[in-house]
Amino acid sequence: MNTIRLTISDRLAVLTLDRGRSNPINLEMIAELTAAIKDLEQNDDVAGVILTGKENFFSSGVDLIEVYDYDEQKIKQFWVDLLNLQAVLFSFKKPLVAAISGHSPAGGCVLAICCDYRVMAQGKFIIGLNEIPVGVIVPETICENYAFWIGKRKAYQYLLEGKLLSVDEALRDGLIDEICEPENVLAAAEKKIRAYTKFNPVTWSQSKLNLRNELISKLNADQTVGLEAMIKQWWAPETRQTLHYIIENLKNPQPKKA
Repeated sequence: MNTIRLTISDRLAVLTLDRGRSNPINLEMIAELTAAIKDLEQNDDVAGVILTGKENFFSSGVDLIEVYDYDEQKIKQFWVDLLNLQAVLFSFKKPLVAAISGHSPAGGCVLAICCDYRVMAQGKFIIGLNEIPVGVIVPETICENYAFWIGKRKAYQYLLEGKLLSVDEALRDGLIDEICEPENVLAAAEKKIRAYTKFNPVTWSQSKLNLRNELISKLNADQTVGLEAMIKQWWAPETRQTLHYIIENLKNPQPKKA
């Protein structure tokens, strides 16, 4: 695997995003994550999974620099596969805890909100969905997933503003469940996983799926119409211009003023 690392110890799997400095999401990462989660679900030697990143970054979200240059066929495949990954993660029957090691905007937030519990590192980090200011339509199922945790009213406001939350704001609004020092994030995530796995696995798993049943059905439904509108807007001149501007800033960051 080129974009993730997997370790398994004492029936606990740790999936670590490992692509570049900030773990930007591309087609390869989506494919590797999807395959790994499916394999871990079938692995009877694994009772639970922690999804984590690296120092200062869980994931910076979609790799705009790479994805901007995808052709029409490839960009469609990217969004189809990303929404499928969301469905696979959200439907995962075993305990799945996010150890959010740093910044987690946009696609990083999507990965995190598929988990059962989110521990986030204390620090000047951000998390949330800021697609609209970038010019990207937020798919309906991602909106629903966001609202599943923070409620429709806040999701409505935050999505339309493209609001990114601080760690403390995320805890206040229920987007994350716990804050701890960066060096303790994995240990806190493991503690929660161990608490979950003390219960009967069949009872716990089916109850989890029952609680998520309505949204799981939406995630697995045909999303062609929404995707077509999203992809059409992706190619709109104003969106391309905004993306180009963002990418140039990513490639050539301006020095901070003293």
